[in-house]
Amino acid sequence: MLLSQSELESITQVACAQPHSILGMHPSQQKDRSVQIVRAYLEDACSCEVVDVSRPDGPRYALKQISEDGFFEGVLKGRSDRFAYRLRIKRSNGEIRQFYDPYCFLPTLSDEAIYHFSQGDDRQAHNKLGAHLREVDGISGVAFSVWAPGAERVSVVGDFNHWDGRYHPMRSLGVSGIWELFIPGVDKETKYKFEIGTRQGYALLKTDPYGKRFEAPPYNAAIVDEVEEYAWGDAAWQARRAKTDWQKEPLSIYEMHLGSWKAVVEDANRPLNYRELAVELIDYLREMQYTHVEFMPLAEHPFDGSWGYQVTGFFAPTHRFGSPEDFMHLVDQLHQNGFGVIMDWVPAHFPTDSFALANFDGTSLYEHADPRQGFHQDWGTLIFNYGRNEVRSFLISSALAWCERYHIDGLRVDAVASMLYLDYSRKEGEWIPNRFGGRENLEAIDFLRAVNQAVHEEHPGTLMIAEESTSFPGVTRLVADDGLGFDFKWNMGWMHDSLAYMANDPVHRKYAHHHLSFGMLYQFSENFVQVYSHDEVVHGKASMLFKMPGEPISNKARQLRALYGLMWLWPGKKTLFMGNDFGQSGEWRYNASLDWHLLQFPDHEGIRCVVRDLNAIYRSVPSLGPGDCDPDSFEWINCSDAEQSTLSFLRKGTARKDTLAVVSSFTPVLREGFRIGVPFDGYWEEVFNSDAREYGGLGYGNKGGFRAEPIEWDGRPYSLCLTLPPHSTSAFRWRED
Repeated sequence: MLLSQSELESITQVACAQPHSILGMHPSQQKDRSVQIVRAYLEDACSCEVVDVSRPDGPRYALKQISEDGFFEGVLKGRSDRFAYRLRIKRSNGEIRQFYDPYCFLPTLSDEAIYHFSQGDDRQAHNKLGAHLREVDGISGVAFSVWAPGAERVSVVGDFNHWDGRYHPMRSLGVSGIWELFIPGVDKETKYKFEIGTRQGYALLKTDPYGKRFEAPPYNAAIVDEVEEYAWGDAAWQARRAKTDWQKEPLSIYEMHLGSWKAVVEDANRPLNYRELAVELIDYLREMQYTHVEFMPLAEHPFDGSWGYQVTGFFAPTHRFGSPEDFMHLVDQLHQNGFGVIMDWVPAHFPTDSFALANFDGTSLYEHADPRQGFHQDWGTLIFNYGRNEVRSFLISSALAWCERYHIDGLRVDAVASMLYLDYSRKEGEWIPNRFGGRENLEAIDFLRAVNQAVHEEHPGTLMIAEESTSFPGVTRLVADDGLGFDFKWNMGWMHDSLAYMANDPVHRKYAHHHLSFGMLYQFSENFVQVYSHDEVVHGKASMLFKMPGEPISNKARQLRALYGLMWLWPGKKTLFMGNDFGQSGEWRYNASLDWHLLQFPDHEGIRCVVRDLNAIYRSVPSLGPGDCDPDSFEWINCSDAEQSTLSFLRKGTARKDTLAVVSSFTPVLREGFRIGVPFDGYWEEVFNSDAREYGGLGYGNKGGFRAEPIEWDGRPYSLCLTLPPHSTSAFRWRED
């Protein structure tokens, strides 16, 4: 044996951080330097030969087995040159295999890549770390790399080595904390994990933080895949998106949980897969006139009950509905049919599951060590350490990977408020102030600015939408203007106020009228999305339909139609959760299909038709979508009619014909001869009436419209004398002088 006993044991006992210094081919350090020494540690090998592949019919050199568990060593006399070789082994079952030695290759990561990752400004870490099919020196295999600076040693384990950490130890790339190994012959569909030896003396078995695909729990192994091979057909959509200013375009978003949208009854009520959705979902979006679909998180997650918000695979579509290629097909088909795709993205926290990011290398690597900074009390999850450069590279690359690999058109960033404040949901003494003594999470703010800037620069036209429930300033202001750089922000205040108003018995609504009008005080302080999301129809909050007071169902439906009319005609982009758009009776259940059978009943079908027609109006009237973020597009007619519980306003465009007069009434009283002031003489066509018979309403209305009368009202020279149906929203468009 030429190497020392301690060197041998560092390999056989898996304690070597630089296995390439021992394994592979090395020139002799003895007097005779005209020889090469080859060492290999091989699972289940009885014999091993070095086969010279640099020459035709190259010679073989037998290696000597010096340990029972497969350590081989040999001197190749007369060979002072390094040459390409394979290892030829015979196994105990008589099988003979021949393969390239993983320990004869240089690192696959450049110094520049390592530098940018360590600086926290690497936008392409997903194309470097993890597992990537590569061709090195003309030899195909997989380049594995993982960041684990607290580890004593790291091994790749998988199908190819019986999950035994002894046989593929990785090399440490110094102070970067990255471990790397190229393994020839490994191909797609191979399952793998990283076995991490901690400084505390125990081993951890971890999935790949950068994994592109995962198997189902409870094993959760990463799977080698080549997601770049898909042939996209959405170039026209991509080009159009890059030139679009979404602040001036209609944006009507259908929010959905893919696993509970529709079930295949004939197949044990399983949810539709990605490819089935590419047919049925597109048909539904087209019928309903939405512009975009927003998927609740489809990144890999172990627990169905988290709805996808406790992510363990930040770069991988969940296995539940098909392969990454199947997901690409869904997105591609949506684009080719004119629909944008937004996905919920969760950089605010991650679960404590032992196989994933938590305590990754035996240290608090991705999270803060101090629970006052690193533990999320509301969800029992861990909070990212946004001040750590490598964590920033990880998260920024995650956002960009969804845009790059899967052509996602927007990310709705979940729980932004919990990121912005160090004292979020914490009592006094349960949080640590920032360096200035304040409650703002300065590192998280810097991260959000960086990720928004990166997405906008790398993928023009891609939307970044914040779920932010406080009045933090400048959420949708440009980073250059000291804002966070989001395109839009969910209008949580308007949502809560409008639902609080509707919860009142109609006879008492006049005392809560401020809930309807207050939102206009801040409506244009940010670029808002008006939203009724999944969070409002779970945990005992009741469905949207059953939030409406009174009986029977038809009365509830009438109120909900009126509320949707107000929402769509009010400024701001639109987001509505699935089932809300046909008045689902029960609360949303993540593990059961929507109650599509309800559409046979007029009240539910009527609500669906209202949303469909509101989407069509919203997309066709230039004063609506293009004016969502423009304060000049809105003008009150009367916001103070609390006694009658009515609200009226104008939506204005650049031309008279784009002007809409909107009036909502939120009591069960039929009001005839109700007058509102309008700015122009001429005919005003009734383009929407939520009480129309085709919506299941009572059929009261205004016979298609009215010609304005020269009677001053509401401070305007002309007025309309209207019939306001009970619980209704109506809209009138100026047509001609």
